[in-house]
Amino acid sequence: MERIVNQSHNKYTFLYSSSRLFERASYYGLRSLIVLYMIGESLKMSTGEALKVYGWFMASIVFSQILGALLGDLVIGNKKSILIGGILQAMGTFCLCIPSTAGLYLGIALVVLGTGFYTPNIISHFGKLYLNKTKLLDSGFTIFYLAVNIGSFLGVFLIGYLGQMFGWNIGFMIAGVLMLLSLIFPLLSKDKDKIPETENHIGIGQRIIKISIAFVLVALFWALYEVSYARYFDLQEKFSEYSTLNISQSVLSALDSAFTIPVSIIAIILWSYFYNNQFVKLTIGFLFGAVSYGILFLIPETPSEQHLIIYMISLLFLSISEIHIAPIIHSILTQYTNPKYLAIIVSLAFVPTRLFSFLVGLFSEELYSKPILALKIGMIAMSVIGIGLVIYTLISKKLSTAAVHNQS
Repeated sequence: MERIVNQSHNKYTFLYSSSRLFERASYYGLRSLIVLYMIGESLKMSTGEALKVYGWFMASIVFSQILGALLGDLVIGNKKSILIGGILQAMGTFCLCIPSTAGLYLGIALVVLGTGFYTPNIISHFGKLYLNKTKLLDSGFTIFYLAVNIGSFLGVFLIGYLGQMFGWNIGFMIAGVLMLLSLIFPLLSKDKDKIPETENHIGIGQRIIKISIAFVLVALFWALYEVSYARYFDLQEKFSEYSTLNISQSVLSALDSAFTIPVSIIAIILWSYFYNNQFVKLTIGFLFGAVSYGILFLIPETPSEQHLIIYMISLLFLSISEIHIAPIIHSILTQYTNPKYLAIIVSLAFVPTRLFSFLVGLFSEELYSKPILALKIGMIAMSVIGIGLVIYTLISKKLSTAAVHNQS
């Protein structure tokens, strides 16, 4: 670990993070309502039909992000794409206020298209702010990730609550207004779509390897997260049944965010002053993930009230794991990708994640019926990946040391 000197975050970090916060609040708030809206009195869809539409909605976003990234990197520019995407998302959200099937499909199409423009381009544009101060990439993207978590948390609770209490139209209108508010921050920013001049001394082969590893690791992390969540969900159900605890399942499911936010803040402060290799952070992340799942084995299949503290310790370790992996992946992509094509690479990184998620979904019924088995799979896989990363990091360090000796 080395001390970071003469590098600091600037106002653009907080402007674009604030934009992302409002956009995620809008997006996740909309997502929390849309299935309930489809099966409600306005459209009266069956649950199966509504879930099918929702599945297509989620899958379409992956492909729209590739389209938005291609246009952002090669034609329009990242910043203009952010603004276009935000406007399209807002229009789509307002269209959902029209209580008809036409309003639903038009709204979903515009939200999908808008998200495709907005998401990969804001991640890319944000990353380029750090190309001349790469040691701050990790803390910068952790600030960005903190904004995502706060936004999604507020969106689900605020828009979800208001939509169910006062009507879907109110929820969708608030989501649309939040989306428009998210555009104020890029408009306030005077920065340009200009790629700073930097020198990358790492060979193209090594960069491809690092980017490929990042693609696979982020997909594996979220897939294993979903696999092992079967046990977390099982425990949430059981703890919520105890009247002495007086804790609802929704509160228990929100504890993850409650831990992620303070862990993010600590990481931001630490990584703003001290730098460590990104793959060391990933190693720590997967090993903490394995430990978090291992801790849950201390809880019997039928837990008592006293086991809640063990559950919370496991969640804390899982939050530490998440913060060492999720934001660091974007940091790696930014550092080793040609900045001219960064949005494209970012959009492609979502493909293996969605693919792995789909594969896990095929076995979700069996995993949720056998949560202990799901937990074992998660712990073993996290451990193997963590050990593999230890070996990779040691080999990379030896090779880089040998290369320096050869040059001298």
